[in-house]
This record gives sequence, structure tokens and C-alpha cells, in this order.
Amino acid sequence: MSDAHDTVHTLADLEQWSFGGTSLAVLGHPIAHSLSPVMHNAALAELATRDARFASWRYFKFDIDPADLSRALPLFAARGFVGLNLTIPHKIIAVDLVHRIDSAAADAEAVNTLRLTARGEYEGFNTDGHGVTAGIAEDLGRTIAASPIVLLGAGGAARAAAITCLHGECASLWIGNRSQTNLRALIDQLSPTAHRMNTPLRAFDLTAPPEDLPPDAIVINATASGLKPGEPPPIDLGRLPGRPCIYDMVYNPPVTPLLQAAQALGLRAANGLTMLVHQGARALEIWTDATVRADIMLRACRDALAAPAGRPA
Repeated sequence: MSDAHDTVHTLADLEQWSFGGTSLAVLGHPIAHSLSPVMHNAALAELATRDARFASWRYFKFDIDPADLSRALPLFAARGFVGLNLTIPHKIIAVDLVHRIDSAAADAEAVNTLRLTARGEYEGFNTDGHGVTAGIAEDLGRTIAASPIVLLGAGGAARAAAITCLHGECASLWIGNRSQTNLRALIDQLSPTAHRMNTPLRAFDLTAPPEDLPPDAIVINATASGLKPGEPPPIDLGRLPGRPCIYDMVYNPPVTPLLQAAQALGLRAANGLTMLVHQGARALEIWTDATVRADIMLRACRDALAAPAGRPA
């Protein structure tokens, strides 16, 4: 299954697609770094030991330019892809391109999981919130409830995380971003929920963090910072009061500039691998209606990251 793990497919490949089994895929731009095929194919192999119908299921990755997404999704449906995951930058764009979305996706105005219906149309879900909650609990031993949250970013992943934090009754939610236009749009979207939950909601510029950020916060990085070599951390952790703990949604590379900074300060920190695994396990359950073992997915990801030369999978 190395082809399913390693090969980055394109729209041109999709137009000629002829895989004989049941196809699943992740769509992004870029996507070469994605571990999703590794963990999903490992879970599918385990599922096949319990149910033979999953023996022909495979999960692939496609680099799709956002300008091509509206053309690509009907093609994926026509080629019989029963499930798709969406990552940067497709999560928000896809909301208006699918037949219907569930309540979590509607609240976040972002989708990361699509399921093909009997009518040949995609319906959308958002499993990011489940992933980040489970990941923070597993890696940091913290719960969102009653904790101050400092969220970095204002894109699709940040929207889902913000909704999760508000519904999870966080003590306060501070959101920082470089683009103030995108930040203001997100704050406007979240304000009714924050008001209903009686949760303080604040915005700040990532280039100039305020001095009154909450102490001992859970810092969640939902920016793409760390995907490109040499990028600086999205925020100076030395300016955060108390002993914050850091959860970086980026998982490949496994040690990002933000996590390096956290380690230098002796702060508890983790990358987003457990979030990837738990949101992916939930997505696979949506597609298969079967019980999925997240531990097998996590082991496959860790093995891939430890492979020679850090080979992405």
C-alpha cells in the first residue's frame, strides 16, 4: 500500500481514476506532509480483519488548488470516493459546495469530513473539535472546561477549536491572528455563542500580544506556522504569564518552532498528532459505521514519523 501512503495525486489523476476498490482521500494544498493515508490505511487493515468488506478500501491524498475545489468535488463523487477529509485551505471554502452540513460544521462554518450520500452528493461534518478536545486531554492532561484559552489563528481549524472551547465552557477565549480582517470576522461570528455561554471573548494582534493575556492558559496553535522550514513561532511564548501549556495543531514536522520555544522555556507542550488521530478516527467511523481503533492509527503515525530520513507518509 506504499502508493496509497506516499503518492500525491492531482486533479489530472482524478480525471483518469480507475482504482477498483473503495476510495477515500484527504484534500489539501499543500498535502505532501500528510500522515492521514498512513493512519487510515492502518485502521482499514485492522477493520478488514473483523469485516472482509473493508479489505478493498484504501485512502489516498490529493493536492487540489483551492480554485479547483468546486470542480474537483463533483469529480470525486463521480469517481465514487465515499469519504473525503479536507485540510488547509479547503475547510471553509467547502461549506458552500456540499449538499448539507451537520451542526458542528454549521457552528464552525468549516467542514473537514465529507461523506457521499446515496444520491451521489457530499454531506459535511466537522470532527476537529472532537480531535482537539481528546488530544489536549491525552497529551497535556488538561480539560477545556474552566481553563483560559489562547487560540492562535482565524482559519477553519481555529473556528472549530473556538466553537469547541466555547461549548466546552472555557473560562475565557482570547484569539490572536495576523490578519485583522479575518480575526474580526471570526470574532463577529463567535460573539453570539460567547454571549450565550457568558464567556469573555477577546481579540488581539499576533504581532503585538497584549500584556493582560490570562495566566496558565492552554495555548492552541491553529495557524499553519511550522509547515515551512525557517518560519518563526506565531507568538513569543515568553510574553505569556504564568505557566501556559501548548498544543500545536501542526504535527509534521513533529517539533515546530513553537514547540521548540516551549521546550526552551520548560513548558508542557505537544504537537497535533493526537488531534489528527482522534478527528480521523471519528471521520472513519462516519464513513464505515464501524468501531475504529485510534491506538492503531496513532502507532502507525508515530512509526511513519520515526522512519529513516523523516520520510513523510
